[in-house]
Parts: sequence; structure tokens; C-alpha cells
Amino acid sequence: MTISRRGREGASVCRVRRSLPLILTALMATTAACSATDTPAPAVTSAPAPTTPAAIPSASGARGITTVAEGLAVPWAIGFLPDGSALVTERDSKRLLQIAPGGKPTEVAVIDEADANGEGGLMGVAVSPKYAEDKSIFLYYTTGTDNRVSRLRLGERPQPIVTGIPISGIHNGGRLAFGPDGYLYATTGDASQRGNSQNLKSLGGKILRMTPDGKPAPGNPFPDSLVWSYGHRNVQGIAWSPEGQLFATEFGQNTWDEVNRIEPGKNYGWPVVEGISKDSRYVNPIAQWTTAEASCSGAAMVGHTFVAACLRGSRLWLLDISTTGELVGKPRAILTGTYGRIRSAATAPDGSLWIGTSNQDGRGKPAATDDRILRLNNYL
Repeated sequence: MTISRRGREGASVCRVRRSLPLILTALMATTAACSATDTPAPAVTSAPAPTTPAAIPSASGARGITTVAEGLAVPWAIGFLPDGSALVTERDSKRLLQIAPGGKPTEVAVIDEADANGEGGLMGVAVSPKYAEDKSIFLYYTTGTDNRVSRLRLGERPQPIVTGIPISGIHNGGRLAFGPDGYLYATTGDASQRGNSQNLKSLGGKILRMTPDGKPAPGNPFPDSLVWSYGHRNVQGIAWSPEGQLFATEFGQNTWDEVNRIEPGKNYGWPVVEGISKDSRYVNPIAQWTTAEASCSGAAMVGHTFVAACLRGSRLWLLDISTTGELVGKPRAILTGTYGRIRSAATAPDGSLWIGTSNQDGRGKPAATDDRILRLNNYL
């Protein structure tokens, strides 16, 4: 068996392909060999910038953290409907839940074709910016043969708009979000095949940009291609600054996890480099951490603060971003160890930050109420 030194979202595991009956056996047999490759790394490194971010707008109400929902099973992504209610995907159960303000989660769909083995299942969710007109919700999920993006109208079957995204037991990407340009962005992983990331004909190891019909969006950097950026290992979080600059979290292998400022057509280096390098062919991250401190999945932007939700690091990293898209000062960590593994982050319509724990994913130590959705108000 070929070893992939760091696979399941922050834990040191070996490569697990879609030969699902062998997954548990392979993991048990190779855990020691994999963990032996983890090596200590220096403290956080970030690119300094002299400018100061604009003031962060605050949600109304008192500062604090409240529990929105509990007893969930691996909530992977959070999106918001125009009425202020949230849509939450559960990766392993394949359920799409709706949480009304002050209410309990209600199941509104089950995506039967989603395959919840390995790190796959029902992952990203994005609500159409024209939801009042088209009633469309977009989902990213794993099937038995691929990762795909589908459009869903509640009460109907999902309609695939992009298929054939490479699949593996690990490194499936999975985040969806509409950008300020009105187009849909999707993040993909290298699916345990390093060559996918540098291959512009593969949808693996990329950030994709598309129309709501799944076609390449106008202005994409490569002709007739969904690819917006490439050279990624496993991106699971994206968010935009108020000025429209895209930022992304990325899982490294053994040494560095990253936050990158994403530019169209640029190459982010995997598998040639991990973290900051001196190779001018590749874009350096604006911040990097050791894998034990980070393993960040979801991301959100609250004003000019980029929020990275971290699994193995069990914290939120906060990065202050200038109006020109530069990192200001050093990243700040909050909630370290307070809620265990944190997978999802989303900015609510009222300006508060919602986060989801991931302690039921087989890697955490669940509390009695896990997994939870939490609302942070005026907290950053």
C-alpha cells in the first residue's frame, strides 16, 4: 500500500482509496508507520503588511456564544436562505437540515446517491443569490464513482451540473460558495493522485468557477475550462473580502497548512512545494501553520477578518486582511480546545459567525451534545 502521510483532515493516516472493505484494516495496519513521518515544524509564519484593515461591522446584540443546534452528525457546511434560516449538510447521514431562527433542525432532504464512505459524503452547500426567483440550492457530494456538484430544488431530485471530479477515500475537497461576481465556486482535492493538481485537464486539486448551469464562467483564465486556480492539495474553505478578494484554506501534508490569496490562473505549487517556498513559479501562502495547529477546513469572512475553522488544531484562526488584500500582523487563535474539532464556518445575514463542530467524525472526542452549531456574536 502506498502511504499518503496525512489524509483524513488533520489525522496522520495512510492512503485509503475507494476499496472500502479494506479501509479499516489498512488504517489499523499502518497507523504506526504513518505517524512516524510526522515531524515538528517551526511556529506560524506569515507575510507582514503595513496597512490596517477597515473596521469590522458588528452584529447587533450582546457579545457571546450561543448554541444554535446540537446532537448533529458531522455537520459539514452551512448556508443561509433569504429568510435567515440556515441549511446544514451532514456528511455521513447525507441529510440536508434546515434550522429556522430559534427552532430545531428539520430534515428537508436526503441525498440518496451520496456515498458517505471515507471522507466523502454530503459536503458543500450554497444557496443561489437569486433564490427568491429560482429556488435553487447547490450541493457538492461524493457518489460511488465521482465527486459532483448538483442543483436542488427542495422536494425534487438533485440535478447534476458538474460530474467527474476525481474521487478517493481522502482529499475530496467539497466546499461551495457563490462569489461576489454571482458565479459558483467549488473546491476540489487531488483525490490522492498528486498529478491531478498540476494537470489542467483534471478537475482534481483545483478551485473551479462556473455558471449556475455548471458551465465555465465568463472570464475564466483557461479556455473552455472550469479551472480558476490549480496546484492545490485539498482546499475546503473559501471566502471573499469586502473588496472581492478570494482567500482559501488548504490542507498540507506533514509540515504546513496554508491560507492562500487566490488569483485566477495561478499555480499554488502542490505537489512540488508545501508551504512557503523560494520557487517563483508558485504562489506562496499568506500564512502557514504546522498541521497540529491547524488542519483548517471551513472559512468565512467577517468584515476584514478571515476566519479559518480548524479540525486537528481545534480552534479558529483569525487573519486580519487589509483593503488591498494583504495580511495585517500575525494570525490570532481563539477557542483553542474549547469545542474540539471545528469544521465549518459561515457568516450569517445578521453579521454573526456560525461554526460547526466535527467531533463525531471518528477523529474527535465528542461531548454529550456534539456535534453542535454555534453562533458567535460580536466575538472576534
